[in-house]
Amino acid sequence: MTNWTVILSIAKTHLLTKVRQTSIAALGVTFGIGSYITLVCFMTGLNTMLDNLILNQTPHIHIYNEIEPSLDQPIDLFSGLKNNFNIVHSIKPKLSQKKIHNALPIISFLEEKNIVRGALPQVKTQIFYMAGSIELGGNLTGINPLDETRLFNMDDYIVEGSAEALQNTDNSILLGIGIAKKMSLKVGDRVQISPINGGVFPLKIVGFYQSGIADLDAIQSFTSIRTVQRVLGETNNYITDINVKLFDIEDAIPLSKNIEKQFNLKAIDIKTANAQFETGTTIRNLITYAVSITLLIVAGFGIYNILNMLIYEKMNDIAILKATGFSGKDVQLIFMSQAIIIGFAGGILGLLIGFGLASLIETIPFKTEALPTVDTYPINMNPLFFVIGFSFAMLSTFLAGYLPAKKAKKIDPVKIIRGQ
Repeated sequence: MTNWTVILSIAKTHLLTKVRQTSIAALGVTFGIGSYITLVCFMTGLNTMLDNLILNQTPHIHIYNEIEPSLDQPIDLFSGLKNNFNIVHSIKPKLSQKKIHNALPIISFLEEKNIVRGALPQVKTQIFYMAGSIELGGNLTGINPLDETRLFNMDDYIVEGSAEALQNTDNSILLGIGIAKKMSLKVGDRVQISPINGGVFPLKIVGFYQSGIADLDAIQSFTSIRTVQRVLGETNNYITDINVKLFDIEDAIPLSKNIEKQFNLKAIDIKTANAQFETGTTIRNLITYAVSITLLIVAGFGIYNILNMLIYEKMNDIAILKATGFSGKDVQLIFMSQAIIIGFAGGILGLLIGFGLASLIETIPFKTEALPTVDTYPINMNPLFFVIGFSFAMLSTFLAGYLPAKKAKKIDPVKIIRGQ
């Protein structure tokens, strides 16, 4: 029967009598795991920030009425030319409105589904911004400000003012920061807008919006749905777009197909709309994990090399242990215990160093006009990373100790002593 008290006592004595080698072995584990934790927390935090920059503002499903040329042209209806090959040039789209017919009942229908977190109406139109002699083309979107904040985190992109001010102030506008800079406008000023069908409407600026995408901030502004309807001279049921937020993003594709089929509208799911961005995210994640795994593997080889040398230095001790009655299995367990102790101590210290470095990075100021809501470098303190790091420390030291310990198990003490 294995006497663990004696085995652990001998393992402890070996580690303490060779403090320098023990420290080097433990530090190999420590820096390997610490580097892994720091890198993976920072890189995944950065990737998450970039993803949120786009995805937080993107609905899971965007519904609108797409105006497109009819597939059936008048010539196709003439039976006399049915068997001919007809070519029609300069096809014009059929006359129809951009509004979604029965938009409010459609929204009610969607919100009754268990997979839908919310469905919000919008009214989009093209306008001109006018201030003195300056005229800029752009887009104006009518929204329900508080609902947009609740579902799409709109308040994260309001650098001055608030969604509540837009909700509570009649004839107000949340102006894109790029437009405000070009026109030298500030909160409280009035900006005149003119829709493409004519007319001039003054709106009070209650805040500035900054998405982090300069081209968008130079044209985009927001106001209430009622204000846009009033500007366009439309009724309360005039809705051009519906944005849907789901509980699970994986439901976006099948639901969008059902919406197109059931309501004869265009429904774009988030994965289709951001296919290129999704590809970029996947590549960044692959690079992050590839570098992280490489760090762990390099650390594992270092640990193996150190423990292997440690056992070679203990050849005389192995011979003495076997000569005094310890079996090969006992010798193997002694060195395996040393490896596990080194892995445990080095792993814990590596987690602490990684956590400390990641926390330090999180306090470093990171100011950029493109990301106004980000104050420091992003860090993702996912507990899973720490579990993986510690598990790898234990696994790598176990394997690094097992192979040399197995060799120590087979050593003939007579040959070692005779070699002296």
